[in-house]
Amino acid sequence: MTPTALSEGAPDPVEDFLKRRKKATINDVASLARVSKKTVSRVINHSPSVRAETRDQVNAIIARIGFKPDPQARGLAFRRSFLLGLVYDNPNAQYVINIQNGVLDCIRGSGTELVVHPCDKTSPDFIDEIRDFVELQRLSGVIVLPPIAENRQLLSALDDLDVPYVRITAMPGEENTPPIASTQVVSRDRMGCRAAAEHLADMGHSRIGFISGPAGYASARQRRQGFDEGLSGRGLTLDPALIVQGEYTFESGYLAGKALLSQSPRPTAIFSSNDEMAVGVYKAAAEQGLSIPDDLSVVGYDDAPIAARVTPGLTSVRAPIRDMGRAAADALIAENRKDSTIFDTTLIVRQSTGPAVPAFKP
Repeated sequence: MTPTALSEGAPDPVEDFLKRRKKATINDVASLARVSKKTVSRVINHSPSVRAETRDQVNAIIARIGFKPDPQARGLAFRRSFLLGLVYDNPNAQYVINIQNGVLDCIRGSGTELVVHPCDKTSPDFIDEIRDFVELQRLSGVIVLPPIAENRQLLSALDDLDVPYVRITAMPGEENTPPIASTQVVSRDRMGCRAAAEHLADMGHSRIGFISGPAGYASARQRRQGFDEGLSGRGLTLDPALIVQGEYTFESGYLAGKALLSQSPRPTAIFSSNDEMAVGVYKAAAEQGLSIPDDLSVVGYDDAPIAARVTPGLTSVRAPIRDMGRAAADALIAENRKDSTIFDTTLIVRQSTGPAVPAFKP
């Protein structure tokens, strides 16, 4: 029995759909045929990779509900431009640059070029703007950076355009509720942050400040969870009074550092959820006459180039960001596309962390 076959007396879902008198979409075809939207698109575009039985099944649904494919969206499959789009709304400029460099590493010499498109996820025209960008550039693939890599409206629009895309994220799609099905490049942020917490605890730190990432970022949640897990394994917990939200920017790290170091007793160590904020903590500490690591240990995240350039060198969780950009581009131009590429994160210990000493407000 085919997926659309009905048992005797069972209601016909297509008849129910027709009674609603709504305009048919590719999502409706996929739902009624019980296949993915990409399969429907392949049938519409006469791809030879679809089995004859499935093709007949989808075409039968299309005929019954009167679905008419969007000629612009359909045309994307035939007008490959050899352009990849990088779409982002991320305050961490170094992160974006590292991803971009990884993409360029992959596509250099391939005949494919990169088009970078910053956007504003708070704009009311956010989705339409990206849709126009994809159609105007006739992109052959799109790389979507966090946090918009979790934006379901955006992902649905890309599905409707039938343009291949890769999500770069700290949270695998299957762990979302409901799950997100897509090609993805994932960093295990929790792993490195767990190691960072264990490192500080093993050096005797128990009064630890934590500067989180922005609300709504999967990376911020994953880094906090990993840090909590690391402390819990050492019998410790974060004091809620020592948790400050940052925005992945130098300025937010500086302000968070000032707020944490003004407490009495102050923390003996601060974990910042990225390196930009950690360097902001360096400035806040210097203004209070504190020495790193003698008076205060500092740990960052990303292991950006600045981590090895500041004095003292910054202990940081290394995320292979450039490699992730390379993997995302490879997933779009490779013949055999992988659904998921997973990258581990590791703690790189430098001179910014040392043994805990009693802390009193200067």
